[in-house]
Amino acid sequence: MKTVVFMGTPDFAVPALQALIDSDEYDVKLVVSQPDKPQGRKQILTPPPVKQLALQYNIDVYQPTTLKSDEAFERISSLKPDFIVVSAFGKLLPQRILDIPAFGCVNLHGSLLPKYRGAAPIQWSVINGDSVTGVTTMLMDAGLDTGDILLTKTKTIRNDETAGEVFDSLATMCPELLFETLNGLYEGTVTPVKQNDAEATYVSVLDKNMSVIDWNNNADTIHNLVRGLNPWPVARTVFNGKILKIYRTSVYDKKVSLGVSEVSSENGCILVGCGENTAVEIEELQLEGSKRMSAADFLRGHAFDKGFTFSSEA
Repeated sequence: MKTVVFMGTPDFAVPALQALIDSDEYDVKLVVSQPDKPQGRKQILTPPPVKQLALQYNIDVYQPTTLKSDEAFERISSLKPDFIVVSAFGKLLPQRILDIPAFGCVNLHGSLLPKYRGAAPIQWSVINGDSVTGVTTMLMDAGLDTGDILLTKTKTIRNDETAGEVFDSLATMCPELLFETLNGLYEGTVTPVKQNDAEATYVSVLDKNMSVIDWNNNADTIHNLVRGLNPWPVARTVFNGKILKIYRTSVYDKKVSLGVSEVSSENGCILVGCGENTAVEIEELQLEGSKRMSAADFLRGHAFDKGFTFSSEA
């Protein structure tokens, strides 16, 4: 069996790790993951999803604060892995770690490289209104997603899909692409291809500050922001001094006579005026202190006076 050290942290990496665990060809010797973090209102220390899965199968888990230490190098190199597989791990690997596996370090990245190098590529593809995305396997080097491309698999993004839904869809595509890549490297049938740096784009981590909706933008831009920030940090506006999170919208395709951020709740739906004489329909939302609900349910307990406008500050 071919030996593997797996490095990953969030849900995105779980299907690939599960597939390796279930495989008769690959033996996962060690799982490396980010340290446990406090979560929720009570800030309970919680292990990341990849660690939780590894522990179910009694696989050793290593959670170093850095991979630059001699301890990290010795821990991984002692296993003499054929491959290191990396999926949404969250840290750059130093060169001496990259040099350990006999057949290389393979990264599963949630975009069609060289587009969207860096963090949150899936969310940004939705925010930017892309119609196509995918997963790339890459032979890692010391840069940020700059290694040679091995294989890719594409996916169409529907105009109503949220980042969370695209995230889940790409994650389920990873195992097949991973096995095709690892087998190809082992057998010498996959040829690494240099990335075209001139076509590269970089994206940053998501920030709560970007969740405030600017109703001056047109409906398409706002709709894509709502999709891209679902499930986190969730697009928001302000209703009567309270934060109103908006989970789902659609672009309203009929003419409306609404000013920017003006709200209409006629006929049981919530329409909001946007820039360029466009509008969105809010389909799912959550008022601060309440539960997430449909627009119809929200309107049973709340009303919008004629001429009411959302504000950006509480």
